[in-house]
Amino acid sequence: MTETAKDAETATAGAGLSPAVRVLRAPLAALTTLLSLAWAMEIPQWGFDIKSLVGYTPYNEQFMAAILGLVLCLVYLHFPARRGAVRTRLPWYDALASAAGLGAGGYVAVVYPDMITLLTEVPADTVVAGTIIFALCMEGLRRSVGYTLVVVVLIFVAFGLLGHLLPGKMQAREVELAVMVTTLALDTSGLFGIVLKVATTIVFAFVFFGQLLLRSGGSEVFNDFSLAAMGRFRGGSAKIAVTGSSLFGTVSGLAASNIMATGVVTIPLMKKAGYRPHVAAAIEAVASTGGQLMPPVMGAVAFLMADILGVTYGTIVLAALIPAILYYVALFIMVDLEAAKHGIARVEEARIPRLRQVLARGWPFVIPFAVLIYALFNLNYRPETAAFWACMAVIAVGLSLGYGGNRLTLKGIGEALVGTCLGALDVFMIVAAAGFILGVLNVAGLGFLLTSALVSLGEGHMLALLLLAAVMCIILGMGMPTVSVYILLAVLIAPALAEVGVNKLSAHMFIFYFGMMSFITPPVAIAAFFAANLAKSDPMRTGFAAMRFGWTAYIVPFLFVFSPVLLLQEVEPVNLAIALATAVAGVWLVCTGAIGYLVRPLAPPMRVALAAAGFLLMVPRDVGPWAIWSDLVGLVLGLALVTWEWVRSRRAQAAGGAAP
Repeated sequence: MTETAKDAETATAGAGLSPAVRVLRAPLAALTTLLSLAWAMEIPQWGFDIKSLVGYTPYNEQFMAAILGLVLCLVYLHFPARRGAVRTRLPWYDALASAAGLGAGGYVAVVYPDMITLLTEVPADTVVAGTIIFALCMEGLRRSVGYTLVVVVLIFVAFGLLGHLLPGKMQAREVELAVMVTTLALDTSGLFGIVLKVATTIVFAFVFFGQLLLRSGGSEVFNDFSLAAMGRFRGGSAKIAVTGSSLFGTVSGLAASNIMATGVVTIPLMKKAGYRPHVAAAIEAVASTGGQLMPPVMGAVAFLMADILGVTYGTIVLAALIPAILYYVALFIMVDLEAAKHGIARVEEARIPRLRQVLARGWPFVIPFAVLIYALFNLNYRPETAAFWACMAVIAVGLSLGYGGNRLTLKGIGEALVGTCLGALDVFMIVAAAGFILGVLNVAGLGFLLTSALVSLGEGHMLALLLLAAVMCIILGMGMPTVSVYILLAVLIAPALAEVGVNKLSAHMFIFYFGMMSFITPPVAIAAFFAANLAKSDPMRTGFAAMRFGWTAYIVPFLFVFSPVLLLQEVEPVNLAIALATAVAGVWLVCTGAIGYLVRPLAPPMRVALAAAGFLLMVPRDVGPWAIWSDLVGLVLGLALVTWEWVRSRRAQAAGGAAP
C-alpha cells in the first residue's frame, strides 16, 4: 500500500531476479488479489452449492487463513532479510520461510472447522501452526515496517506471560505459553478477528481501486482539477496541494502514500511559488493526513469503526463531515494568509489548464465515485462489494477513455492486481501485529486493567481524562500506520472514555483524530518527515510547522465530545447552523492570530487577542448554559478587533504606508 505504481511495475518486471522470485511472485500476488475480490463479491457461492461440494459452508476464517498463507509466502519472496535492500535472489532460508507460511496458512484453512472446536484443549498441531504463523508474522513485520512495532508487540506478549507476577491493580491473569500462542495466532480474539477480516476484504478492494485510478489517469484528474480551480488565486500552489491531497487522500486512506502520489508535484510547485521548503512540506503533510478524516471514503478505518461500533458506514461518514470541514477550512485560510503575508502570487498562467477542458476530459472519472457512493448509501452494499463495483467502473472508464495520455490496458489491470497485493504486504504485517496485541489484551485481561488505570488517573474528571487520553493517543500512534493506530487506541483508550460517560461514537472519533495527529506531531511525525524528504527541509522544523497548520485537529475533538451536534448527533437544524457558523468564524480568527496577518502583519498582542476571540466563538452552544455568552463575547471582540485593524490599515495606506 505504500508502494507507488512505479514500484509495482518494477516488482513485476523481474529484471535481475532469481527464477523463483520472477516466476512465483507476480502470479501469487495477482492470485491473492483476485481471491480477495472474489470473496468480496461472494463469487464462490455463484452458480453452485459450495456446501454440497465440500460438505459444509466455509468459515470466513478459512478464507482469511488462505489469504494469510499466500501473504506470508509473498512477504518472504518480496522483502529481503536486510531492510532497504533490493530483492535479487532467494536464499534457502527465505524459500523455507515462504513455503512454511504458505503451508501453515493452507493447513489452518483446511482443518479450521475441527481446529476451532479443540482450540481450548491446545492440541499439538494448533501449537505448531500458531508458532509458525506468529514467528513468520513477527519477522515479516520487522522486514516490512521495522523494529518499533515488533518491540511493541513483544512488550505486550511479555506482559501477557508475566503479568500475573505483578502486584496490585496491574496484576493480570496467568496464561500458559501454548495457550498464548494459539490465542494470538489462531483465535478470533487475536489474529483471526475483525482486523484481519477488514484487511483481507476491504483493504484489498480499495487499494485495487487506487491502483486502477493511478494507471488510468484518475490521479492526474485530481491534480489538474485542483490546478485549474485554485491556481489563479494567491497562494494557488498550496491550495492545489490542499485540494488534490484531500481528494486523493480520502481514497487511499494513507498519509504517506498520498504524499508520495501528490507531493512530488505539489511540493516543488509550492517552493517555486515562494513557500519556504519546510512550510511547503508541512502543508502537504497536513493536507494528506486530513484525507483520512475526509468523507465519503476515509480509507479503511471508517469501515473498521463502523464494524466495531455496530453502526452503519453512513453514520460514521456523517459524524466525520463537520470536523473534516473545519479541518480543511482552517488549512485553506492558513495557506491563504501565509501567501498574503509573504507576497506569494498565483500559479503561472501557462501551467494552469482550462477548467472546462479538465472537466470535459476528466468527468468520466466521477462515475467510479458515484458508483461507490450509490452502492454504499443507496444499495447498502458492504464496503468491499461497493469498492468492487467502483473498480469495475474505473476499468470501464480507463479502458475506453483514460486521461492525459494514460489509458488503462489489460496489462495495466494485471499490474494493478500484482501491485495491490505487493503494496498491501506491509499493511498485512501491521494488521497481524494489531491482532496479536488484541489477543494479549483479551487473553490476559490487560485491556480491562489499562482502562481501569486510565480512568483512575483521570480521577473521574472528564477534561483531565480527555487531555491525558489525547497525549496517550499521540504517543501510542507515533510511527504506526492508520489502521493499527486506530485499532490499538480503540482497545486501550476508547473504553476508558466510554467508562466516564463519553458517547461511544464521540470516543472513537476522538481517538481517531488524535491518533492521526501523531502523523504530524514530532518527534515521530511520519507524514511530516515524508514530506520533508521531498522538500529537502529539516524534518523537525517541518513537523512543528505542520502542527501549526493542522491546529484545528487538536481542538475540535474536545468540542465534539462535549457537543454531539458537531458529529451530527442529536441535531436540531438551528443549533447546527449556529454551531457551524460560529465555529467557522472562530477558526478564521484563530488562523489570523496563528499566521500573524489580517490585512497587514499583526503585532503579537493583536494576534493573541484575535486567537482568544476565535476560541471563544468555537465553543458550541450546547456545552453549557454559559456557552452562549462565550459566543457573544467572542463575536463582539472579534468584530471590534477586525474593524480596528482594518481602519488602522486604511489610515496607514492613506498616509503613504506609514503607521500612525
